Amino acid sequence: MTRVSGRESTPLSRLLSRIKPHRSTLAIAGFCLLLSGSIALAFPQVVRRLLDSAFISGDSAALNRIALILIGMFAVQAALNFTQVYLLTSTAEKIIAKLRRDLFESLINLSPGFFTDARTGELTSRLSADTAVLQTVLSSNLSEFTRQALFLIGGIVLLTLTHPALTTTTLAVVPVVVGASVVFGRMLRKASAGVQDRVAEAMGTAEEAFSQIRTVQSFTREQTEIARYSSHLDEVIGAALRRAWIRAAFFGILTFFGFGSVVVVLWQGGRMVLAGTLTAGALVSFLLYAMYVAGAVGSLASLFGAYQEAVGAAKRVFELLETKPTVQDPVAPQSLSSPIRAALNLRNVGFKYSESLPEVLHDISLSIAPGEVVALVGPSGAGKTTIASLIPRFWDVTSGQITLDGIDIRHLSLRDLRSSIGIVPQEPALFSGTVRENIAFVGRNPELPEFSDAEIIAAARAAHAWEFIERLPQKLDTKVGERGVKLSGGQRQRIAIARVFLKDPALVVLDEATSSLDSESERLVESAMEDLLRGRSTLIIAHRLSTVLRADRVVVIDHGRIVEEGTHASLVQREGVYSRLYRGQFRANEENTKTL
Repeated sequence: MTRVSGRESTPLSRLLSRIKPHRSTLAIAGFCLLLSGSIALAFPQVVRRLLDSAFISGDSAALNRIALILIGMFAVQAALNFTQVYLLTSTAEKIIAKLRRDLFESLINLSPGFFTDARTGELTSRLSADTAVLQTVLSSNLSEFTRQALFLIGGIVLLTLTHPALTTTTLAVVPVVVGASVVFGRMLRKASAGVQDRVAEAMGTAEEAFSQIRTVQSFTREQTEIARYSSHLDEVIGAALRRAWIRAAFFGILTFFGFGSVVVVLWQGGRMVLAGTLTAGALVSFLLYAMYVAGAVGSLASLFGAYQEAVGAAKRVFELLETKPTVQDPVAPQSLSSPIRAALNLRNVGFKYSESLPEVLHDISLSIAPGEVVALVGPSGAGKTTIASLIPRFWDVTSGQITLDGIDIRHLSLRDLRSSIGIVPQEPALFSGTVRENIAFVGRNPELPEFSDAEIIAAARAAHAWEFIERLPQKLDTKVGERGVKLSGGQRQRIAIARVFLKDPALVVLDEATSSLDSESERLVESAMEDLLRGRSTLIIAHRLSTVLRADRVVVIDHGRIVEEGTHASLVQREGVYSRLYRGQFRANEENTKTL
């Protein structure tokens, strides 16, 4: 995968650029926030009037007026706060939903090679935990920053107007708080990144265990997996405790200096009240403003820590967003002629999975004529599946070329190429939806209507799957469970074949299942495969003799090279690689099948 740096901008600035479509809504929320903050700043002045006028003079009418004014102020403030919180929260939900959608779209379009290096649980964590951090920034942190900045600036101005000398005492702690914010903010950023990384690793381990639950339980390795997960959780706790220690120390320092300054102001102001140079109401209002300023400084410092955490989350999210697939559409794609003949040619193909790894395919040249069935056989690790993966461009060849109907597949759009190929993997990939959704998963040209039930049933009949589907409790609407766990191996294979029947491709790439089936399932699957391959260009990674015998031609690959080619009968006589495979693997598979 390649990463594109794009503009020289910070991760959070890229997040904030996503608010542009919502500017009008945010402007209303911001206006409400400013009005609400202004009302809060006016509150100490009302208290001052209350103390200096109503209480001292004993004017009950003034007391009543001030009480009504306060009730009115707080009612208006409540309405403003409601509007601001609702608008900000709903907007943040929309922005983060689009970010998650964009991130998912980016990930699902990456080449398969990316997912061989990345763990599913870690990617899930980026989609959930990291974006949740960014959602908090948009829904509350930004508004809180604006509110506290207003309290800080407005409070300092009003403090100065009330009593400049006391203001100097109040602001004496600001340099200490700012210095602590810088030091602890950097520490928090690093610590928060460590926590998120450990959480992602723990989720990756859990995802892996859940996806292989049958293997885990069949080998009674539950306690081992619990220990692995617990080990990751211990690392999470360790990283979280370090972050908690930093936050606690930061908060303790802020608390001491913030309230310490208030105590000093109270002592200094109290002496002025006793000397008659300051009224009690002025001192109380000053103290309230001082607490506003102290609270604002503390909150801004805390928000700085949250900002550092958000920067780390945004960096990880936008790194994924900016990752480009190694296999991409050509700038000016060519089009396949219609109807597609499906003449496939591999010419001197070489391939390695990365620059640091050795080649796994060497000078592979292979042709499949329209309608021809070619069986690709060889020992495990010979490179058969790699060849099958190159045809739909899950990876690109390192050298040589692959052509379809005479066009280099790198010159075709990925959609056109892959729409022309039907793939039946060794392990059928089913999703947790219904039987209907799994068969129709092949999709259709957006210009055409969705597949009808009649088309889906016809594909199921062709794959010999309808026999068991119509016995299911809800037929096509029956849920198959995660990865199709509610179906047997043979049923899953027939669903996978039904997909290809529904797609009706000109070229089929079939990686034959190695798992043994009961004799009835074996017969039905083989019958479905025979019908599927009729009239289609086909490359089969064969593991059974019956499949090899059905092929027009057999190509033998060993150590990434084509070593033999011909019919089954001719290859058996050569006493080469194929002959050894026949005497071992193929005959053993046939005998195992017959005993089921």
